Amino acid sequence: MTTPDNASDATAEPTAGPTAESTTVAAQDWATASVDPQYHAAVVDLIGALAYGELAAFERLAEDAKLAPTLGDKAELAKMASAEFHHFEQLRARLTEIGVDPTQAMEPFVAALDGFHKQTAPSDWLEGLVKAYVGDSIASDFYREVAARLDADTRQLVLAVLDDTGHASFAVEKVRAAIDADPRVGGRLALWARRLMGEALSQSQRVVADRDALSTMLVGGVADGFDLAEVGRMFSRITEAHTKRMAALGLAA
Repeated sequence: MTTPDNASDATAEPTAGPTAESTTVAAQDWATASVDPQYHAAVVDLIGALAYGELAAFERLAEDAKLAPTLGDKAELAKMASAEFHHFEQLRARLTEIGVDPTQAMEPFVAALDGFHKQTAPSDWLEGLVKAYVGDSIASDFYREVAARLDADTRQLVLAVLDDTGHASFAVEKVRAAIDADPRVGGRLALWARRLMGEALSQSQRVVADRDALSTMLVGGVADGFDLAEVGRMFSRITEAHTKRMAALGLAA
């Protein structure tokens, strides 16, 4: 993590008191950082978006379980859906704790996330696995990047709800087995994963652009935000991680 460009002056004399690093938002707790109303609004947006994302993930996994070819697969997806709902409950509780109505916090993100899921509805079991593995991982990478710049309390919560529910290893095992059984499946799933990548990045950018406090936080206006060059590097890192996941699935990026 770097300090803001204007945090110091090379010609300035050293002074007593807190260092630049200790005064960054990432070194503060929620009570201290949330005094800034713009930062407060940005975090509410972030938690609201993440909470609805977790609720949607629960619903999607429950639906995907219906496509599972075996009873064991159905049970595994049901367990993962339960974990996603627990993550949602943690986020909902946090919003309530800081005096925010969870429904109101989530509402601005419903249309964008529902639109993404409608446009990327899987046609079969394998497409559902790839979507959960690729699509959810892209979103998680984005939230982890942002979390590094949040106050300590919010950062801990965000990272906790991004914990893998077991879907990654499950999806890799099942998809690789399907490709081994029929190599033609690989080409179809590779095209599907590339489409998911494009839709997920577009959806993330739309969500941020529509919320002033959130976009201002990300581009350095509040908290320890990214500068524009770092935004580009962030998306490069997300793309690189996507390429590695594709390789793990046995698919070409």
